[in-house]
Amino acid sequence: MSDRNNRVPFDEDNYTHNINRNNERMLDRRGFMKTLAGAAGVFAISSLPWGAVAAKELLGLGEKEYPHQKIVNVKDIAIGDSVDFNFPSEHDSAILIRLSDKRYVAYQNACTHLRCPVYWVKEEKEMVCPCHHGKFDAGTGAPTAGPPRRPLPGIQVEVSNGGVYAVKVKRYEA
Repeated sequence: MSDRNNRVPFDEDNYTHNINRNNERMLDRRGFMKTLAGAAGVFAISSLPWGAVAAKELLGLGEKEYPHQKIVNVKDIAIGDSVDFNFPSEHDSAILIRLSDKRYVAYQNACTHLRCPVYWVKEEKEMVCPCHHGKFDAGTGAPTAGPPRRPLPGIQVEVSNGGVYAVKVKRYEA
């Protein structure tokens, strides 16, 4: 019997001395699948709060009520006239239009196409974006012409104590 290939090149009896035998099977196929399932579970659980926020917004429950802000006195705005104001913050410009004796509508006056300011044209009874000639229906805020495809975000208003108040921003409905 020869001693060919029967010699250990190192003092250790572990031929693969650079591999830790205790850990070399930690990431086999089964271990990889367990790690993958665990990571997917952690991702799913961590995304639950964002899903709740998205569902709340999609169901229309996300309308936020702001402190009531007086826009104008009823006696100071004639039927067919408009008033510019800022709501809910001083950086959000909006427009109030008195359509009839008791009907007031308000919208954020940034066009939904490229956010150009929208103006009320009393003679034509429509809201016009001068940038790309987009037009919006004053009663609903829905686009009637031009490139905008989404309606203007509405602002809910209340009339009380002789004044018109902005109450909350309504979501547009697609």
